[in-house]
Amino acid sequence: MELFIGLDIGGTKFTVASGDSQGGLIKKITEATPPGLDEGLELLHVMIYKLKMNNKILRMAAATGGPLDWQKGIVSPLHQPAWREVPLKAMMEKRYGCPFYVDVDTNVAAQGEYMHLKQKPVKLLYITLSTGMGGGLMINGEIFRGINGAHPEIGHQSINFKCEYPERISCECGANDCLEGLVSGNAIRRIYQKPAEDLTDAEWREVAYNFGQGLRNLAAIYSPDLIILGGSVALGGGEPFISQAKAVMQRLLKIVPAPKVRLSRLGTDSPLIGALCLARSGLG
Repeated sequence: MELFIGLDIGGTKFTVASGDSQGGLIKKITEATPPGLDEGLELLHVMIYKLKMNNKILRMAAATGGPLDWQKGIVSPLHQPAWREVPLKAMMEKRYGCPFYVDVDTNVAAQGEYMHLKQKPVKLLYITLSTGMGGGLMINGEIFRGINGAHPEIGHQSINFKCEYPERISCECGANDCLEGLVSGNAIRRIYQKPAEDLTDAEWREVAYNFGQGLRNLAAIYSPDLIILGGSVALGGGEPFISQAKAVMQRLLKIVPAPKVRLSRLGTDSPLIGALCLARSGLG
C-alpha cells in the first residue's frame, strides 16, 4: 500500500497519522511531547515506523508551531525551547526518501478546515487557542502569507484588556501586552494559577472578554466570512465561552460586518487532518 503521513508536532503532544490517496485517514497514534530535541525526533521516527510497517510512504507533511521557514523547512517552535533552527525538511527527506512539507500549525489546520467545508468561504480565518494562540487565513483556497512569506502572528496583537492580576501578564515572545499572554493555556496558568478547566465563571468571562477584543480586531482588519475556533482552551470552554467572546466582538465592532464565528467540527484533529491534506497536495 502507498501511504501519506501527517504529523502534528505540538508543545504537549505528538500525533502522527497515515492516510490514503482518496483522503481517508487509516490510523493515528498520539504520544506526549518529550522535552529534548533528540528524544523528540526519535519518538517521531518510532511513531512513523509503527504506521508505515511494510508500506511505501509517498509524501509526508507536518504541522508545528512557529516561527519557521516553510520554504526551507527549518523550524523553531516557540513553545518547544529545545527545538531551535531544526532543518526538519532536510532531515526527514534524507531519512525517508520522499518529499516532506512543513508549515505553521495554524496554516495547516486552516487548510484542513477549508477542505472539509461543503460551502467554501472566500476568506476563512482559523484560530487555535491552546498552549499558545495563533491563526491561519485562507483566501480563495490559498494560504495568506506576509512579506517574504512570513506568517502573520495574530496572537501577538495588543488589546484593551481586563485582568484581575495585571502584574502576571507576560508573553513568551518577550512583549508584555500580547493577546496570547492573556488567553492562551500557558497564560491562563500564569495569570490564574490553574489550568483552564478549573477557571471560575468570572474568570472565564474575563478571558472571553479579552478574546472577544482580539476577535474584534481580526474582524476589522481581515474582514473574514467565517472564523473557526480550535485548540484545547477554545474547545474546552465550549459554546458558553465562544458566545461571550462573540458578544464582545459584535458589541464593539463598528463599520465592518461581523463574521460568523463557530467552534471547529474537526476538534483537536484540525492540524493533523490538514497535514494529511498538505502531504497530498504539497506546498505552493
